[in-house]
Amino acid sequence: MLVVVAMSGGVDSSVTAALLQRQGHEVVGVTMQIWPDDGLEREERRGGCCAAGAVRDARAVAEALGIPYYVFHMREAFERQVIHQFADAYAVGRTPNPCIACNRHIKFVALADKARRLGAGALATGHYARLSVAEDGTPCLRRAADRRKDQSYVLHPLRREELPFFRFPLGEVESKAETRAWARSMGLPVADKPDSQEICFVGEQGYAAVVEERHPEALRAGPILDVAGREIGTHRGLARYTVGQRRGLGLEGPAPRFVVAIDAARNALVVGGPSDSFAAACSLGQVNWLAPPPPDGTAVTAQVRAGPTEHPARVCMEGDGVRVAFDPPVRAVTPGQACVLYDGDVVLGGGEIDAVERVAGVPLQPPVVSRATQPPSTSR
Repeated sequence: MLVVVAMSGGVDSSVTAALLQRQGHEVVGVTMQIWPDDGLEREERRGGCCAAGAVRDARAVAEALGIPYYVFHMREAFERQVIHQFADAYAVGRTPNPCIACNRHIKFVALADKARRLGAGALATGHYARLSVAEDGTPCLRRAADRRKDQSYVLHPLRREELPFFRFPLGEVESKAETRAWARSMGLPVADKPDSQEICFVGEQGYAAVVEERHPEALRAGPILDVAGREIGTHRGLARYTVGQRRGLGLEGPAPRFVVAIDAARNALVVGGPSDSFAAACSLGQVNWLAPPPPDGTAVTAQVRAGPTEHPARVCMEGDGVRVAFDPPVRAVTPGQACVLYDGDVVLGGGEIDAVERVAGVPLQPPVVSRATQPPSTSR
């Protein structure tokens, strides 16, 4: 079978290509070009999973394996569906996950379409996740064997009916050390290449610069309020903050304060003590089910950010919407991030966190300082 492998130039996708080749598949490597044509030197310095340096390393691996290799130009779609959505979300006080947007719109839609046009029977990536068949014979997405590296969270937008087209060979690997050992044994030139920890389109100036370029008003200073509505400081632009953040607030006093909410309509940052940052529940939008929707009140586990931590919860079906109730409450549940629901290691589905219900206590109050209630300036 012809399998197209999305190659980032890193060790994971490189081992993926090598393993599939060893299994007897006809393998073709591809890399998405998502940087401007005139920005190669800048992107080479930047790094990231799909930066220009990825082409050099991915091509070297393809040559070592003796497989065809292509670069697909996808900058326009990536700019529109990932970078702009990233900036738009921060501009309205949300904290997006661009890797999820990339998977939803680019890797597993646009890139999958290109793979099919090449005649491929499957598209493979270096994600750590597993695919299997449920008791009713339908495909399902499961957590990776290595829970520390599990990436099923960012794969939840995959369509259930499309799952058979994808391959994740690293899902059964027990550790990243094992992946690197495979790379060394295969003689791959990226065996010891460090993992990328950056957002691929964010440069040295940080993500705020990406937001400011498209939404300069999101970096406008404004009031910091406590949960009772009293102004206690000034923030440097809402796009520089996220729910749960403690450092960088510029507030004096012995008691720790955390970002509790981001109020873009008032250009206000709301902070509180540790207990104020816990959520009893959240509501989800853009929900995608990878298994039949569970009955109302079903006990599940929920993951609310990238990482291995999951939380006991119950699913509340509310018309076309979904409410997730946590027990016990969960800290720093953040609008714009994803909440993914699991039954054991099986992904049931997930969606974007739209609204958060704080633990009962002091409700968020309107500000008592008139300046905070003034409409934001539209001058630029």
